[in-house]
Parts: sequence; C-alpha cells; structure tokens
Amino acid sequence: MQSWVKDNAAVQQIDLLLFDDFSGHCLANTVEPMRAANTLARRPLYAWRFVTLDGASATSSAGMEVRPDARLADCRGEMLIALPSYRYRRFGTQAVLRGLRAAAGRYPIMAGFDAGAWLLAAAGLLEGRQATIHWEELPGFAEDFPQVQAQRLRHIQDGDRVTCSGAMAAFDLMMDLIGQHHGPALRLEVAALFMSPEVTEAPIQTSTSQTPARSRSVARALSLMQDHIEAPLTIQEIARRLGRNRKDLEQRMKAQLGATPQAIYRRLRLIQARKLVLETDLSISEVALRSGYDNPSAMTRAYRQEFGATPRQMRSGT
Repeated sequence: MQSWVKDNAAVQQIDLLLFDDFSGHCLANTVEPMRAANTLARRPLYAWRFVTLDGASATSSAGMEVRPDARLADCRGEMLIALPSYRYRRFGTQAVLRGLRAAAGRYPIMAGFDAGAWLLAAAGLLEGRQATIHWEELPGFAEDFPQVQAQRLRHIQDGDRVTCSGAMAAFDLMMDLIGQHHGPALRLEVAALFMSPEVTEAPIQTSTSQTPARSRSVARALSLMQDHIEAPLTIQEIARRLGRNRKDLEQRMKAQLGATPQAIYRRLRLIQARKLVLETDLSISEVALRSGYDNPSAMTRAYRQEFGATPRQMRSGT
C-alpha cells in the first residue's frame, strides 16, 4: 500500500490577514488542521504567517493580541485568507482594498473567511463568482454586491476564490483542502484527531466543491472500522451490518473518500499501530495484535510501506 500523502508535495504557504475584532475561534479552526496535518505527516506540508496591512498587532474580539509576522505588502504565498469578523465594514478603506488587489497578484488563491468575503467583494475580487459570508450578513452582502452570486452555503471554492461562512465552516473547508492536496487518509486522520463529525456521524452537503457529501452509510462504515481495530471485520460483514451489499459499499467509499474500504481500513489500523509505537513501550508483537495483525512481520512490512520506516526505526528516531 502506498502512502496517500504526496511525498513530493511542496510546502504550501498560507497567510492570514488579520484585522481588529477578528474571531479567535475562526483563526484556530483555520490553523489547527494545518498544524495537525504537519504533525501526522511527520513533515511540513503547510506553513502559515499572521500578517496585517501595516505590520501592527491585531486584537481579537476576545482581547487576544496577535503580533504579526510581517506586513501584507512584504508577503507572497499560495493562499491569502482575509479574516475580519466583527464590525468589518470599517475596514473597507481604500488602503485595505488597494492592498487586497495588489495581493491578488502575489497569491494564486484569495480567500475570505467569516466576513472576509465582504472585503474581497469590495475590492472587486469576487465579480461574477459564487461566494458566501456569515449567514447573518448574507442579505446585506447580496444587496451590496449584486455582481457576486451570493449563496447560503458553509463554504465555496469557485476557481481561485474561496469563501467561508464562519468558524466551524473554516474547519470543514480546511479539511477539504487537506483531502484535496494530500489525500483522504490524512484527512481522515486529522478528522479523527479532532473528533470531527466526519468520522462520527454523517455530515450534510456544505459546499460547491467536487467532494460529495459523506453518506450515512460511509460514516457508519468508518465508525465500525474504528470500533473493530484489534479484531477487524471483513468488508462483507461491515456491508451486511449496514444493510448494503459489498459492491455498493465499495463504490460509495471509493466515490466519497477516494479509496477502497480495504485500503481505508488498513490505513486506520496502521494509524493505531503508529500511535502505539510512538506513545507506548509495548512490544512490536503487542502493537501488531492491538492493530489487528496476527503476524508482527506482516504488520512491520505494511508499516514500512505506509510510513517509510519500520516501527523500531520510528521508535528510535533513526
């Protein structure tokens, strides 16, 4: 089994443009999935900076002060996320709008989280695009910018423009991006770390991205897999417990997660093995048993193929 993380993927630079009264919750839900992806992949996949227009500190709605890493004019990267929240209209100054328009020449993707879509639209960066904003602001947004196709969705990716409606939607969007860039296995691993509904219940359709909504059957299949790591079920048995045939389950999981049930289940078991290798002193034989492998050698071979090192090498740091 080959790893679903793209080994040759370059580190993506994501910059967050902060304004006073920004939402700390939205900021955390944007940054923490990237931090977790780096940790779980055991190499840097994402880098991020906090930036402001003038390089001065920004203070959140809860009074948390963030000292930026740089001024916006001095930065470039793969994505810029404008992150205003409360009282956002006061930031629609010519200086801010000029700064955003100039940044669009340095960042292939421009994004607006929470109320950020309003600033992007005011800068003329969303004309003819689908976009969303915090739903409380949606009627006013649609009235202010009739040239923008305002949608009541949690998040939207329309080409090189990305908009998101709030803090919880920011987490969902970042999970989508992780899956798009680095595969469904890492997405599942990050989702499990944060106890996301993605791995505990069936989410609803949330965006215009190409990723289908997770069906209840797929969510229940993932739950069964996680509940039976040490004594794995057959895919046939999982399908039976869901009231579906095996072929139907395989098609659904392949369409929605980009991999077969067998591959996803194997990855979940190896994730458990890696956790035990790194966080306990259990013998490799015991790790194998607790990860659903009767044969420690078979587990070691699968582990090395997935993670690029044997359990003993990873435990010793060699």
